[in-house]
Amino acid sequence: MNGPALLNMLAAAAPAAAGEPPAYLQFLPLIAMAAIFYFLILRPQMRRQKDQQAKIAGLKKGDQVVTAGGLIGKVIKVDDHIVDLELGTNVRVRAVRATIGDVMPPAGSAPAND
Repeated sequence: MNGPALLNMLAAAAPAAAGEPPAYLQFLPLIAMAAIFYFLILRPQMRRQKDQQAKIAGLKKGDQVVTAGGLIGKVIKVDDHIVDLELGTNVRVRAVRATIGDVMPPAGSAPAND
């Protein structure tokens, strides 16, 4: 074989040898997006939900709470599923425990970041 024929044969064989990249490389961007979605969105949301459930589980008499409807009241009695709240003088309501939105810190304490 002479030189030009060998070069032509090598040039024709080069694209066939390169071929396509492995199939798993096509899925790497999807896997990376799923990981970003998990760490930036799902994980913090699960942490907030866990903190919320811990607050509601730790309700006790005398706590000041905000209901999901925006009412602020003082806890008078806590049952398994029902919480009795005092919204004002002689104004008492019963609320489903799951509808408690937040437990407010005592009025005399300063926030942690101040």
